[in-house]
Amino acid sequence: MNVHRQIVLDTETTGLSAENGDRIIELGCIELVNRKLTGNDLHRYFNPERESHEDALRVHGLTNDRLRNEPKFEVLAAEIIEYLRDAELIIHNAAFDEGFLDAEFARLGLGPLRSFVADITDTLAMAKSVYPGKRNSLDALCDRFGIDRSNRSFHGAKLDAQLLADVYIHLTRGQENLLIDAAGGEPQPGASATVELRALTLPVLRASQQELAAHEAVLKQLDTASGGHALFRAVSAVPMA
Repeated sequence: MNVHRQIVLDTETTGLSAENGDRIIELGCIELVNRKLTGNDLHRYFNPERESHEDALRVHGLTNDRLRNEPKFEVLAAEIIEYLRDAELIIHNAAFDEGFLDAEFARLGLGPLRSFVADITDTLAMAKSVYPGKRNSLDALCDRFGIDRSNRSFHGAKLDAQLLADVYIHLTRGQENLLIDAAGGEPQPGASATVELRALTLPVLRASQQELAAHEAVLKQLDTASGGHALFRAVSAVPMA
């Protein structure tokens, strides 16, 4: 049986710039296998060896006193890599978290995140394609899908990953439903979200005489308004090969 392993991942950091030395202080990961929660999650805090920026501290609330006795990232790097290995990562605004993880691995002389995971899916990019022009933050998507976030006073990596797992299932539920409707049952593990259209018989609905007459009347009005220069008339007059 094919197993599709996905890890929904989120981080909290000391600030916004990995290039300028900001560090990861919390990592939260939720495991999905064939779109089902497994409970095999990973949640770690880190001592960043630097202060968090005031704006970041207001977001996550993790002070240096809270993190002082946590392990440094280098101590847990091997565990993190083995946990993530060969999985598809689901991340909201993936470039941010990926950049921070790449910077942490680079400090240890290790390769980038994409060198040991199967793929990275950005739910922010997905949401923007589904809801263009809308607010697509994690909070906005939770509100849109009716996902309860009432116990979230601060951003936390594991809590945000749990919320994102729900958001991801909602964003991709249409694919799952399409498989169920076409096959008449639950999707098989490892099945791709596609339907073989050649196996379907599609009805052909032809316009009635009344509808055709109404359509022709509209075309005549357009032709008159253009002074007889409507392009569709010229195209329709060309004989088909």
